[in-house]
Amino acid sequence: MNIKVLEVLLWSIALPGFGQLLNKNYVKGILFLLLEMLINLQSGFNKLIILSFHGNTHAALEQVNFQWLMFYPCLYFFAMWDAVKDAYEGEACSPLLFLPFVFIAYAVTVGLIYSPKITIFGYLAGPVFLPILFIIPGVIIGLVAKKLINRS
Repeated sequence: MNIKVLEVLLWSIALPGFGQLLNKNYVKGILFLLLEMLINLQSGFNKLIILSFHGNTHAALEQVNFQWLMFYPCLYFFAMWDAVKDAYEGEACSPLLFLPFVFIAYAVTVGLIYSPKITIFGYLAGPVFLPILFIIPGVIIGLVAKKLINRS
């Protein structure tokens, strides 16, 4: 991974759309930023993050609008993949580059669905921390799938 790709990846992690802006894809970048803001505001995601980091998971669950928040993982990881893919600028990148991002989006969505129910060591992880933990199996499954498909 070259420095440009890493830079775009890290800015995309910070906020969907930033990677596209770095890649000079201004329309896509602004669209992703606007979609992120819409979903963030409608779902109450920022309140949710603050409450979760302060240990008020039950209050966070009462505030969150799951109908809107369910859009966030797919938007977030699609924007990240799109920015990374475009950052290669003609360099050869794997045609299966999308697989880890797709499986992370799936896993985080599942984590979000089960976040009101699953406890870890008796602690309710909630709709911020459980989906973050579900990134790990998503990455592993995506990389294994990519490796298996490349072998055949």
